Amino acid sequence: MNCSNVMVRAVGLGILASWLLLAAPQAAWAGPVDDAKAQGEIGERADGLLGAVKPAGVSSDVAQMISRINSERMGKYRDIANQNSTSVQAVQAIAGRKLMDKAAAGQYINQGSGWVKK
Repeated sequence: MNCSNVMVRAVGLGILASWLLLAAPQAAWAGPVDDAKAQGEIGERADGLLGAVKPAGVSSDVAQMISRINSERMGKYRDIANQNSTSVQAVQAIAGRKLMDKAAAGQYINQGSGWVKK
């Protein structure tokens, strides 16, 4: 097993151990986030952050919600990266994969090449 695989595995374990911590701050936003996802306004990105599917058409309330949740997520990603002695980008990549896998059918995801319905 090479060093890269060991690091990815260690980060993955850290993500799994910390997943409940990540979900906790978002619990208050669950209804509005779910609604915005169902309406196709927002989706999950490969970097573990939320994004506006059509930024020009998003309301200021939704834009503020995206910003606040992304700020909370980045704080958690930094904490997890520090705990696992790895980069924030590595944590984001794992979290992004998990969040996109978790997205319901019909919701939007962006794996880096644009928004698509899952």
